[in-house]
Amino acid sequence: MNPKIKEILEWGYCIIIAVVLALLFRYFIGTPTIVQQVSMYPTLEQDQRLWLNRWSRTTKTLPERGEIITFEAPTKKFYTSSEIDTGAPIAKYENEPKNIFGKFVKYVLEMGKESYIKRVIALPGEHVEIKEGKVYINEKELDEPYLQNGIVTDIENIGFSDFVVPENTVFAMGDNRPHSTDCRAFGCIPLEKIESIVAIRIWPLNKWGHVD
Repeated sequence: MNPKIKEILEWGYCIIIAVVLALLFRYFIGTPTIVQQVSMYPTLEQDQRLWLNRWSRTTKTLPERGEIITFEAPTKKFYTSSEIDTGAPIAKYENEPKNIFGKFVKYVLEMGKESYIKRVIALPGEHVEIKEGKVYINEKELDEPYLQNGIVTDIENIGFSDFVVPENTVFAMGDNRPHSTDCRAFGCIPLEKIESIVAIRIWPLNKWGHVD
């Protein structure tokens, strides 16, 4: 074989292997991201950089209450009064890719996929009530020190406000409650749709570290 062609092929193999390893690491271990929403203010601000831990997805482990997660945005984000089913308050995901290539593009390359970042509020089997601007878990008021003074938790128009969190799902909301489209609107998030847990803030440097 021509030495130049051999060298080109060797470089090509190295590049392919590097890309595959990077994609595997990004999907199974962790990845950086940029905050693009205001729903977690003041905990997270737009344009801040975060490191996401995806090992929990790999091990299929539910996050704990208070952890900040990212998850695939549901297909249906709002419900009419006739569509609300408090007996099965689970977010709906429709038009999922059927073939391997489509799944690879959406879930590995993450092209055409929208994600949300919210805080876990309630876990499977817990009774959630939202009333008088506050959140109650199993009839006890939830202490939420991460909320700004004066922030209340309301259910505007139609939403889930009194239900039990189904198995293998979590109930999550943004810290900036008046400006957050979250599980109040579309229901609880299935474990298989949770993408990662926010590990640390990596930018700006003066706020580097664990995110509470």
